[in-house]
Amino acid sequence: MNAAAPSTRAETPIAFIQAMVKAYLRRNMDPAAALEKAQIAPNLLHQTDARVTALQMEWMSEAAMRELDDEALGWFRRRLPWGSYGMLVRASLTAPNLGVALTRWCRHHNLLTDDIRLALSTSNGQAHIELHEAHDLKDLREFCTVSVLRNALGVACWLTDSRIPLSATDLQFAPPRHADSYRVLFDGPVRFEAPHSQLSFDAGYLQLPIRRDEAALQRMLQRALLLTVRPYRRDRLLVEKVRQTLAEHPDRSRNAEDLAAWLNLSARTLHRQLKEEGASLQELKDAVRRDLAMDLLLRTGRPIKQIAAEVGFQNEKSFMRAFKGWTGASPETIRKNS
Repeated sequence: MNAAAPSTRAETPIAFIQAMVKAYLRRNMDPAAALEKAQIAPNLLHQTDARVTALQMEWMSEAAMRELDDEALGWFRRRLPWGSYGMLVRASLTAPNLGVALTRWCRHHNLLTDDIRLALSTSNGQAHIELHEAHDLKDLREFCTVSVLRNALGVACWLTDSRIPLSATDLQFAPPRHADSYRVLFDGPVRFEAPHSQLSFDAGYLQLPIRRDEAALQRMLQRALLLTVRPYRRDRLLVEKVRQTLAEHPDRSRNAEDLAAWLNLSARTLHRQLKEEGASLQELKDAVRRDLAMDLLLRTGRPIKQIAAEVGFQNEKSFMRAFKGWTGASPETIRKNS
């Protein structure tokens, strides 16, 4: 049994634990050991409104996947042996951006099972991770749909090291008894009884670069279920938007108020969200100025004084001081050694 009792808030429906228990029973296996590892009392399975914590869900899922040797936990007619989802992520690591990575992830998932079909699509500035059932998944439909979609979103967030907020979640099934739990399972509005299930988010995230490598994958796989059971915390899309605005619209970003208005935010919200993403407006301004200065310095023969003015400095001396702080060398040295 795990040494530490779960202390986080219990918000995961017991229905998902019940679904795992069904997978055991269909294979004539006993779920008792897995329930004990997850510190879930057997009598809780008969309480339809019961909830477990995210940590208990993680413990139970890992134990069940290993004992059943099925990372799909009984959803599909064919097992997905331990390591299947890790293989999907590995196939996406070398993608140039999230759009290519998710397209690969969906395509390779479709090779593992023909019970569902996954696809990435875009429309009206929104990206959609679609899940289509090839046949009726019956009493495992909800657990399968929620798990696969949350796993796809978790992978996308992990690959880009970015929290990707959902603009909508569409689900093919009717609202379950525990429909109130969906405010925790998916952010944004949730619509039940949709033609097919899908997650929708700003298509701008598809252009984010992949920030992970094989070493990071090995570390992640030690607790891969965190991608599914817990929300990702950092969002890099705002950082990219701010960086792009600073570079392309300097007249709109003289100060935080002007920049925030251009991005349809308040200055306070802008600073707060950047802080949550591990960045600051000043750091982003410096990065954009540095990149522009380096480009002008190496690509043109313009005088240092002119470059300083174009980058946004009032005088050459303050530019020289800042440039040395950014690069550790003077503009003349960089140009001479290029």
